[in-house]
Amino acid sequence: MKIHFFKYQATGNDFVLIDNRQAQYKLSTDDIKAICHRKFGVGADGLMLVENHPDAHFNLVYYNSDGSQSLCGNGSRAAVQLAARLGLVNGKANFEAFDGLHYAEIGSDGEVKLKMNDVGSVRTFGKDLFINTGSPHYIRFVDDAAGYPVVEEGRRIRYGADFAPGGTNVNFVECRPDQSIFVRTYERGVEDETLSCGTGVTAAAIAASLRGINSPVKIVTLGGDLQVEFKRREVDGTISFHDIYLIGPAKMVFEGDLEL
Repeated sequence: MKIHFFKYQATGNDFVLIDNRQAQYKLSTDDIKAICHRKFGVGADGLMLVENHPDAHFNLVYYNSDGSQSLCGNGSRAAVQLAARLGLVNGKANFEAFDGLHYAEIGSDGEVKLKMNDVGSVRTFGKDLFINTGSPHYIRFVDDAAGYPVVEEGRRIRYGADFAPGGTNVNFVECRPDQSIFVRTYERGVEDETLSCGTGVTAAAIAASLRGINSPVKIVTLGGDLQVEFKRREVDGTISFHDIYLIGPAKMVFEGDLEL
């Protein structure tokens, strides 16, 4: 099977994207693993299929590199850029993803502003937090994120009994004096640290707001800078978040053909 693909990266989070509007590709879990393999395939944190949708501009099917599914914030921003390249959208897009409909727009600087779904609750685990931003995220605040054992500790939490059987992504967040945050993420489905995670930095920004950091939050990751905007509401002691936007770059790296 010959597959035409596009390789994109969004602050170092990299993806294989496939135009599947003709529904010609039906990929198995083994196919996805093979394509995403960094030695024997194209290499990527995840794979996406851009498909037709009856009402929205397109339907986005996202797979982690192990074949599991979730929402991917950075991947969604990359998909919006591809949709523009394919002529499906002109600056603004509505599309269906793993957790429902999303809106996005491409700015004059090429950055993609992606509307995330509302966050209705924040769970606590001692001093740590758990927030679902379309994908589950555990957040721990640390003093030195650069020196933190992200893979070892992230893997331990990801496979912990509290999150069985599906597991969770894990973010280690350092609040900086300039009101920015530095975020490192262990991603389930990739089973390693990634250079950036869109749903992760969104969860981290929301968590940081509970520590007095106001929207918009500037986020530094190993793969580049992002920004998260949101509005906060408190009713009867319950805090929720709405009008949440993940903002950052997404760029095509190359396109090619793969014989699978």
